[in-house]
Amino acid sequence: MGAAKAVRPLSLEEYLALEREAPVKHELLEGFPHAMAGASDRHNRVVVNLVLALGPLAREKGCRLYASDMRLKVDAATVYYPDLMVICEEDAGEHYKEKPCLVIEVLSESTEATDRREKLRKYLGLPTLQAYLLVDSRTPRAFGYYREEGGWVYREAEEGRLPLPCLQGYLDLAEAYYGL
Repeated sequence: MGAAKAVRPLSLEEYLALEREAPVKHELLEGFPHAMAGASDRHNRVVVNLVLALGPLAREKGCRLYASDMRLKVDAATVYYPDLMVICEEDAGEHYKEKPCLVIEVLSESTEATDRREKLRKYLGLPTLQAYLLVDSRTPRAFGYYREEGGWVYREAEEGRLPLPCLQGYLDLAEAYYGL
């Protein structure tokens, strides 16, 4: 039997150093890295459709749109790679961002539970966040959590549009699922 080895959470700096050398991406959850699996064709096509739909709105408002490869630091020990996020205020981090006004995760069989529970709790704690959207990759359906005066409001849609508060526009679900 091998000797037991002590394990400790990584600091943000240690995590970023690990990511620079790692052959696969890792999210950091409470200081512990978790390797990310690759996404399906359908998942990627939904992400690309969302980028194409939100890109002009973001550009018009002077915001930046990040897809899949930019990290989001949600607290001192947790960093995710959201499928999409929009930043509309100064957020100078080179390797991660901290001030999104909109985060979108594309649901799949392997990510749905994490996106609906763990990430939901962490994202809704971000002071700059105005909306968190979950767009299902398997069927035309989206869910949104919106910050309003009294707290968070939940909306869902299988067709039509969902509001994008910080972009002062809408996500047309037909655009999200174009060609699928």
